[in-house]
Amino acid sequence: MNGIVTAIAALGGLGLAFGVILAIASKVFHVEVDPKITEVREALPGANCGACGLPGCDALAKAIVAGDAPITACPVGGEACVEAISKIMGIEAASGEKMVARVLCKGNYDRTEKRFEYQGIADCKASAMIQGGDKACSFGCLGNGSCVVVCPFDAIHVVNGVAVVDAEKCTACEKCIKECPKNIIELVPYKQKTVVDCSNHEFGKTVKEECKVGCIGCKMCERACPFDAIHVVDNIAKIDYEKCTNCMLCAEKCPTKSITALLEDRQKAYIIPEKCIGCTICAKNCPVECISGELKGVHVVDEDKCIGCGVCYEKCPKDAIEMR
Repeated sequence: MNGIVTAIAALGGLGLAFGVILAIASKVFHVEVDPKITEVREALPGANCGACGLPGCDALAKAIVAGDAPITACPVGGEACVEAISKIMGIEAASGEKMVARVLCKGNYDRTEKRFEYQGIADCKASAMIQGGDKACSFGCLGNGSCVVVCPFDAIHVVNGVAVVDAEKCTACEKCIKECPKNIIELVPYKQKTVVDCSNHEFGKTVKEECKVGCIGCKMCERACPFDAIHVVDNIAKIDYEKCTNCMLCAEKCPTKSITALLEDRQKAYIIPEKCIGCTICAKNCPVECISGELKGVHVVDEDKCIGCGVCYEKCPKDAIEMR
């Protein structure tokens, strides 16, 4: 009995002694942590996805506080995250436009042919190693879902052989972009309603043989655009999103429908008679001449001709134009 009591007392004494030593060591070797790091870490989304280029949100918080990373470094957090961090850091950040991933391919199983039946593992890189993939178009989406596997936000899925991004869920973390062996996933502005959904750089005749909705480089879109926002480069149309007004004329002219446009969302200009002073600025700037009216008289928009580019809305000095 005495032996048991002695053993318990000895262990208790050792535990107490080690506890005291650890307490003293924690005080002696204590490292001060900037409270801003903790605050910034709490403001970050905590996804630890690595999209910022650093190993997790803890590392990013330290980098932001140290000045080694901008407060906009996290592509996942969005504007709310940037605003919270800017308040903590006491600096003002310009709110950037939200970007989302976009798979530049519409060549699903109904629109393109298969050269052979791929029976390997469901991985795009593995599929691409076999003659560039099973689809006739060597530039198109392979549809094996490697991008789906790496997406931590369930924002991309394969539909009928082509990966499709859910813009509402996408955080622009770029993991799918890095994973795609065909390099056909790009970031586009969230508000962009007109996109060239093709990545084929071959000549028109070859493209037609491979895909029903491929860009054939005909330049009809280029000629139709009144804003010089689209050009055919290396046999494929490319949109300059900074110039594009989403007038969607290029999509209407595209003979193969490789340009996707939300035509149902196209708005029309409407002039508010009570506010219009007849300055004629809107009429002078309209690229399709759909606005008419005399000087100092109320102007009118021809809705049938209006392309919804919004130029008149931006130019009106009296806020007399609405887009609806």
